[in-house]
Amino acid sequence: MEKNNLENNEDMCEIFDSHEDVVNRIKHRIPDEAEFTELSEFFKIFGNPTRLKIISLLSIEDLCVCDICEALDLNQTTVSNQLRILRANNIVKYQKEGKMARYSLTDLHIEMIYKVGLEHILE
Repeated sequence: MEKNNLENNEDMCEIFDSHEDVVNRIKHRIPDEAEFTELSEFFKIFGNPTRLKIISLLSIEDLCVCDICEALDLNQTTVSNQLRILRANNIVKYQKEGKMARYSLTDLHIEMIYKVGLEHILE
């Protein structure tokens, strides 16, 4: 049914007559091009299932690399490579505890983005 709506253009205005007052009001509130580019790059980080799994685990508890490997049944090289990408993009941070590196999410925003996305797809 949705395909028919797209083919019939039922989801389009029948006439094109923008509302200048609305357009002027909203144009000043949207981010600039550089901010959209940066935001797009940020969301690309969430486009990898392994990175999402790591974020999922770290939204529950701070973990060392060994625990992440064991929980996801992945080798240390794979996990370390993904953690390096997450760290470079300020998604996760780590703290050395002796010979162990314990990872955590950088802040509550990352957890919220993950959880809201998950909630959305589970609706």
